[in-house]
Amino acid sequence: MTLSAVAVFCGSSLGTDPAFAEAARLTGRTLAERGIGVVYGGGHVGLMGTVADAAIEAGGRVVGVIPRQLDDRELSHRGVTELHVVESMHERKQLMADLSDAFIALPGGAGTLEEIAEQWTWAQLTIHAKPSGFLDVAGFWAPMRQMLETMVSSGFVRAEQSGIVTFDDDLDALLEALAAPPSWTDKWGAATVPKP
Repeated sequence: MTLSAVAVFCGSSLGTDPAFAEAARLTGRTLAERGIGVVYGGGHVGLMGTVADAAIEAGGRVVGVIPRQLDDRELSHRGVTELHVVESMHERKQLMADLSDAFIALPGGAGTLEEIAEQWTWAQLTIHAKPSGFLDVAGFWAPMRQMLETMVSSGFVRAEQSGIVTFDDDLDALLEALAAPPSWTDKWGAATVPKP
Protein backbone atom coordinates (compact mmCIF):
# COMPACT_ATOMS: atom_id res chain seq x y z
CA MET A 1 0.00 0.00 0.00
CA THR A 2 1.31 3.45 -0.88
CA LEU A 3 0.96 6.03 1.87
CA SER A 4 -0.16 9.35 0.43
CA ALA A 5 -1.05 10.97 3.77
CA VAL A 6 -0.46 10.04 7.40
CA ALA A 7 -2.21 11.55 10.41
CA VAL A 8 0.16 12.42 13.23
CA PHE A 9 -1.26 12.60 16.74
CA CYS A 10 0.98 14.20 19.36
CA GLY A 11 1.15 16.58 22.28
CA SER A 12 0.25 20.25 22.20
CA SER A 13 3.11 20.63 24.70
CA LEU A 14 6.77 19.83 24.09
CA GLY A 15 7.18 17.51 27.07
CA THR A 16 10.25 17.30 29.29
CA ASP A 17 12.59 15.22 27.12
CA PRO A 18 14.29 16.97 24.15
CA ALA A 19 14.05 13.62 22.33
CA PHE A 20 10.31 14.21 21.92
CA ALA A 21 10.77 17.39 19.88
CA GLU A 22 13.58 15.78 17.88
CA ALA A 23 11.28 12.87 17.01
CA ALA A 24 8.57 15.35 15.98
CA ARG A 25 11.02 17.16 13.69
CA LEU A 26 12.21 13.87 12.22
CA THR A 27 8.64 12.72 11.60
CA GLY A 28 7.58 15.91 9.83
CA ARG A 29 10.76 16.07 7.75
CA THR A 30 10.74 12.38 6.82
CA LEU A 31 7.12 12.36 5.73
CA ALA A 32 7.69 15.46 3.59
CA GLU A 33 10.85 14.06 2.02
CA ARG A 34 9.00 10.86 1.09
CA GLY A 35 6.15 12.82 -0.50
CA ILE A 36 3.71 11.73 2.21
CA GLY A 37 1.29 14.43 3.30
CA VAL A 38 1.00 15.29 6.99
CA VAL A 39 -2.47 15.49 8.50
CA TYR A 40 -2.47 16.79 12.05
CA GLY A 41 -4.42 18.74 14.65
CA GLY A 42 -3.78 22.15 13.13
CA GLY A 43 -1.99 23.84 16.04
CA HIS A 44 1.23 25.85 16.07
CA VAL A 45 2.17 24.85 19.63
CA GLY A 46 4.01 21.91 21.19
CA LEU A 47 4.98 18.81 19.27
CA MET A 48 2.09 19.47 16.89
CA GLY A 49 3.65 22.70 15.73
CA THR A 50 7.08 21.09 15.58
CA VAL A 51 5.86 18.35 13.21
CA ALA A 52 4.14 20.90 10.99
CA ASP A 53 7.10 23.29 10.89
CA ALA A 54 9.54 20.51 9.98
CA ALA A 55 7.31 19.22 7.19
CA ILE A 56 6.76 22.73 5.81
CA GLU A 57 10.51 23.47 5.90
CA ALA A 58 11.10 20.25 3.92
CA GLY A 59 8.59 21.31 1.28
CA GLY A 60 5.81 18.95 2.36
CA ARG A 61 2.06 19.18 2.20
CA VAL A 62 0.57 19.83 5.65
CA VAL A 63 -3.15 19.73 6.37
CA GLY A 64 -4.37 20.96 9.74
CA VAL A 65 -7.77 20.15 11.24
CA ILE A 66 -8.72 22.19 14.29
CA PRO A 67 -11.96 22.78 16.21
CA ARG A 68 -13.33 26.33 16.08
CA GLN A 69 -12.96 26.70 19.86
CA LEU A 70 -9.18 26.26 19.57
CA ASP A 71 -8.98 28.36 16.41
CA ASP A 72 -10.72 31.16 18.32
CA ARG A 73 -7.89 31.02 20.90
CA GLU A 74 -5.42 31.74 18.08
CA LEU A 75 -3.79 28.31 18.37
CA SER A 76 -4.05 27.54 14.63
CA HIS A 77 -0.95 27.25 12.48
CA ARG A 78 -1.35 29.83 9.68
CA GLY A 79 1.52 28.49 7.57
CA VAL A 80 0.05 25.10 6.67
CA THR A 81 -0.93 24.10 3.14
CA GLU A 82 -4.56 23.68 4.12
CA LEU A 83 -6.42 24.45 7.35
CA HIS A 84 -9.86 23.04 8.11
CA VAL A 85 -11.75 24.67 10.99
CA VAL A 86 -14.45 22.27 12.21
CA GLU A 87 -17.16 22.51 14.84
CA SER A 88 -16.23 19.68 17.20
CA MET A 89 -13.53 17.24 18.26
CA HIS A 90 -15.63 14.43 16.78
CA GLU A 91 -15.69 16.16 13.40
CA ARG A 92 -11.95 16.78 13.66
CA LYS A 93 -11.14 13.10 14.18
CA GLN A 94 -13.48 11.97 11.42
CA LEU A 95 -11.97 14.37 8.89
CA MET A 96 -8.43 13.44 9.91
CA ALA A 97 -9.33 9.77 9.41
CA ASP A 98 -10.91 10.48 6.03
CA LEU A 99 -7.82 12.37 4.83
CA SER A 100 -5.27 9.76 5.99
CA ASP A 101 -4.07 6.30 5.03
CA ALA A 102 -2.53 5.51 8.43
CA PHE A 103 -1.95 7.03 11.87
CA ILE A 104 1.15 7.67 13.98
CA ALA A 105 1.17 8.60 17.66
CA LEU A 106 4.15 10.51 19.00
CA PRO A 107 4.40 11.25 22.72
CA GLY A 108 1.44 13.20 24.08
CA GLY A 109 -1.25 13.27 26.71
CA ALA A 110 -4.84 12.11 27.03
CA GLY A 111 -5.88 13.68 23.71
CA THR A 112 -3.14 11.88 21.79
CA LEU A 113 -4.04 8.56 23.39
CA GLU A 114 -7.74 9.08 22.74
CA GLU A 115 -7.18 9.95 19.07
CA ILE A 116 -5.00 6.95 18.25
CA ALA A 117 -7.19 4.60 20.31
CA GLU A 118 -10.28 5.65 18.36
CA GLN A 119 -8.62 4.87 15.02
CA TRP A 120 -7.40 1.55 16.38
CA THR A 121 -10.99 0.79 17.48
CA TRP A 122 -12.43 1.76 14.09
CA ALA A 123 -10.03 -0.70 12.44
CA GLN A 124 -11.06 -3.43 14.90
CA LEU A 125 -14.69 -2.85 13.97
CA THR A 126 -13.83 -2.70 10.23
CA ILE A 127 -15.09 0.87 9.93
CA HIS A 128 -11.83 1.32 8.03
CA ALA A 129 -8.71 -0.76 7.30
CA LYS A 130 -6.08 1.81 8.24
CA PRO A 131 -3.24 0.84 10.57
CA SER A 132 -1.97 2.73 13.61
CA GLY A 133 1.60 3.04 14.83
CA PHE A 134 3.19 4.25 18.05
CA LEU A 135 6.63 5.84 17.62
CA ASP A 136 8.16 4.76 20.91
CA VAL A 137 10.44 7.69 21.71
CA ALA A 138 12.64 7.09 24.77
CA GLY A 139 10.34 4.28 25.92
CA PHE A 140 7.33 6.59 26.15
CA TRP A 141 4.87 4.06 24.72
CA ALA A 142 6.34 0.96 26.43
CA PRO A 143 3.48 0.88 28.99
CA MET A 144 0.95 1.03 26.15
CA ARG A 145 2.64 -1.88 24.41
CA GLN A 146 2.44 -3.83 27.67
CA MET A 147 -1.22 -2.87 27.99
CA LEU A 148 -1.92 -4.28 24.52
CA GLU A 149 -0.20 -7.53 25.48
CA THR A 150 -2.37 -7.66 28.60
CA MET A 151 -5.52 -7.00 26.54
CA VAL A 152 -4.61 -9.92 24.28
CA SER A 153 -3.69 -12.31 27.08
CA SER A 154 -6.88 -11.36 28.97
CA GLY A 155 -9.08 -12.09 25.96
CA PHE A 156 -10.24 -8.55 25.14
CA VAL A 157 -8.24 -8.18 21.90
CA ARG A 158 -7.80 -11.05 19.44
CA ALA A 159 -4.20 -11.96 18.70
CA GLU A 160 -5.20 -12.00 15.02
CA GLN A 161 -5.77 -8.26 15.25
CA SER A 162 -2.21 -7.51 16.29
CA GLY A 163 -1.40 -6.11 12.85
CA ILE A 164 -3.67 -3.12 13.43
CA VAL A 165 -1.16 -1.57 15.83
CA THR A 166 2.62 -1.39 15.51
CA PHE A 167 5.13 -0.17 18.09
CA ASP A 168 8.64 0.81 16.99
CA ASP A 169 11.37 3.21 18.07
CA ASP A 170 12.56 3.47 14.45
CA LEU A 171 10.50 5.74 12.19
CA ASP A 172 11.58 4.05 8.96
CA ALA A 173 10.55 0.63 10.26
CA LEU A 174 7.27 2.03 11.54
CA LEU A 175 6.43 3.60 8.16
CA GLU A 176 7.27 0.32 6.41
CA ALA A 177 4.87 -1.54 8.71
CA LEU A 178 2.13 1.05 8.17
CA ALA A 179 2.47 0.69 4.38
CA ALA A 180 1.89 -3.09 4.50
CA PRO A 181 -1.53 -4.33 3.31
CA PRO A 182 -4.06 -5.00 6.10
CA SER A 183 -3.64 -8.54 7.43
CA TRP A 184 -5.82 -8.59 10.52
CA THR A 185 -9.26 -10.01 11.22
CA ASP A 186 -12.20 -8.05 12.53
CA LYS A 187 -13.12 -8.03 16.22
CA TRP A 188 -15.10 -11.27 15.90
CA GLY A 189 -12.55 -13.21 13.85
CA ALA A 190 -13.82 -12.68 10.31
CA ALA A 191 -10.92 -12.72 7.87
CA THR A 192 -12.17 -9.88 5.70
CA VAL A 193 -11.43 -6.24 6.30
CA PRO A 194 -12.70 -3.31 4.25
CA LYS A 195 -10.50 -1.70 1.64
CA PRO A 196 -8.49 1.22 3.06
